[in-house]
Amino acid sequence: MSLSIAQIQQAAGGIGVALDAAQAAQLAAYRDLLTAWNVRFNLTAITDDEAILTRHFVDSLAALRALPAPDSSRNLTLIDVGTGAGLPGIPLKIARPDLDVTLLDGTGKKATFCETAIATLGLRGIRAVKGRAEEAAHQKEHRAFYRIVIARALAPLPTLVEYLLPFARANGVCIAMKGSEARAETAQAARAIHALGGELERVEAVALPGLPDQRALVVIRKARPSPSQYPRAAGKPRSEPIE
Repeated sequence: MSLSIAQIQQAAGGIGVALDAAQAAQLAAYRDLLTAWNVRFNLTAITDDEAILTRHFVDSLAALRALPAPDSSRNLTLIDVGTGAGLPGIPLKIARPDLDVTLLDGTGKKATFCETAIATLGLRGIRAVKGRAEEAAHQKEHRAFYRIVIARALAPLPTLVEYLLPFARANGVCIAMKGSEARAETAQAARAIHALGGELERVEAVALPGLPDQRALVVIRKARPSPSQYPRAAGKPRSEPIE
C-alpha cells in the first residue's frame, strides 16, 4: 500500500507547507522506491507508511522554514551532508524546485539509491555524490561553495559543525536538524562554531503534528572563512571534537 496524494498534502499542510498534487505524487513514488529498496538494503529502520510520512517526509520539509526565500538572481545551492537515502535533500528539492541540490554520502549503496530516486522521480538540478564530508569539504568544487548546508541526525553538534561549515560560502547558512538535545548541544558547540567561522543565528523549535518528540533547527551563519585545516582527517572530528 502506498501513501495517497491527499495524505501527503494534509500532513505537509500540518506544518504550513503547501504541496500541489504533482509534488505529493513524487513523494508517494519516493516512498514506494524507498520501501522496495529497503527489502534488499538497510536504508532506513522506519518502514511503516505513517512513520515514513511523519518522521521522514514531514520532518524533512520542516527545514523549509530555515531556508532563504527563492532568489531569481542567483542559484540557491544546497548540499545535504550524510544524506543517507536522500533525506532531507529529496523532499526539499520536491517542495522547492528552485534549489540546486547535491546529496553527499560516504556509502556507495546509499548514493546509488539516491541516483535511482532522482532518475525515477524525474528530478532536475539535483545529483548524488559518494564521498566523506572530511574529504569532500577540501575539494575545490565543494569548499565554500554552497549557500545552504544541511544535515539530519548525522553527529553531535560539536562534530557536525566541523563537517558542515567548510562547505558554506560567505554569508551562507548551515542548518543542523536536531532533537530535544539541540540547545545543550549548541552550548557545547560554541567553541567549534567560532573556530570554523560561524555565528549562531538561532535555535528554532519544531513541532511535528502527532509526534511527542521535540525537534529543532540550529541555524548557523557563515561569517568568516573556515581555517584550511578543517575538517580534519576522517575520524578526528568524531574522536576529538572541538569543545
